[in-house]
Amino acid sequence: MSRLFGTDGVRGLANGLLTAELAMQLAQAAAVVLGHNRSTNGNRPRAVVARDPRASGEFIAAAVEAGLSSSGIDVYDAGVLPTPAAAYLVADLDADFGVMISASHNPAPDNGIKFFARGGQKLPDDVEDAIEAQMGREPVRPIGGDVGRIQRFSDAEDRYIVHLLRTLPHRLDGIKVVLDCAHGAASGCSPQVFKDAGADVVVIGADPDGHNINEGVGSTHLGPLKEAVVKHGAHLGIAHDGDADRCLAVDHEGNEVDGDQIMAILAIALKASGRLKDDVLVATVMSNLGLKIALREAGISIRETAVGDRYVLESMREGGYNLGGEQSGHVIFADYATTGDGVLTGLQLAAQVAMTGRPLKQLATVMTKLPQLMINVKDVDKARAGTDAGVLAAVADASAQLGETGRVLLRPSGTEALVRVMVEAADMPTAERICKQLAAVVEERLSVPVPMG
Repeated sequence: MSRLFGTDGVRGLANGLLTAELAMQLAQAAAVVLGHNRSTNGNRPRAVVARDPRASGEFIAAAVEAGLSSSGIDVYDAGVLPTPAAAYLVADLDADFGVMISASHNPAPDNGIKFFARGGQKLPDDVEDAIEAQMGREPVRPIGGDVGRIQRFSDAEDRYIVHLLRTLPHRLDGIKVVLDCAHGAASGCSPQVFKDAGADVVVIGADPDGHNINEGVGSTHLGPLKEAVVKHGAHLGIAHDGDADRCLAVDHEGNEVDGDQIMAILAIALKASGRLKDDVLVATVMSNLGLKIALREAGISIRETAVGDRYVLESMREGGYNLGGEQSGHVIFADYATTGDGVLTGLQLAAQVAMTGRPLKQLATVMTKLPQLMINVKDVDKARAGTDAGVLAAVADASAQLGETGRVLLRPSGTEALVRVMVEAADMPTAERICKQLAAVVEERLSVPVPMG
């Protein structure tokens, strides 16, 4: 039987994989594993539940809350809020755990359930495994006064907004910002917090109807944001995804500023103010080599992890580092958050524009992105990618050709029979030539027969 939990909770087609019955079973199991500690005064365990605005989130939230309360958990229903807001509120309320119902940047028919432990921390694999194991057992069924209660967490959004404003190193007065909320969970709080911070705000993609989340807008579709920034003469634009745990940006000319560039700007700013822990940034192996070169010149080291914000978080916790993230725009400020927070990242980036008086385009020149090309080689034995002598020799040859001006990365897919071949070089023709050569070797050496239908 395959593992139910993926890299970021349980995710799938709503009413396909993710049914109301499964949601209730997950909640009942989580109630046992995460809610077993009662406070010293005998109060029932407490959980915060939030969701993004997908239509399916309504019935999934109802099933989750039924499963929790019927298992003796008091539920604080925070309504529609970003994922990082849910994590923050678990800590702020000192709740036993939290549940976020969202499929992030996935299309509207999908949904997901992720859990946060006490303090708003993501669950380690062994705790997720314990929840899965508990699903095969009889749920806890208290009676009478021991059943949980469900109440509206009426000031949840206000608490989150106040928290975000407290992180600002500089107000945003005089800064015009276009916000693209992806018709998602940040549609209410992101515009409000930027206005409260003093910015002149133009909002797009903030009319969720339950079905239009991420549809042609947000961090996966930057075209509308680029057009709006130029049209309104804004200083910058900020794009969230459906659950607002990531942030990409656009400068005043409509040029994209990705997660690597955002991390470079913020890391250098934190180092200059003496607030970058051990002068280290944590990033994944997929970050552009230009980021490493720029930070090395600034006296900042990079700790590399596997792809996935959970691995970034693990490395940050192990080393006590306070800034990390991914090229996709998941940026984690450990001083203020336990997970990636797109609204927080956007505020910090806009604050740098306001504080320095320099346009985002100029700030982004702290790093030069090297041309990067990726080819997915399908129908191959990905397990042998790191051991096949021919492939290893080809990788060594490609690395020697590139020297210090580029790099090679082979990454087996976690879900498909394919290997991703990524090459960075000083120019795109070189990247294309070497990437195609290496992909051809991978296909020749690792190909497997495709079953006939």
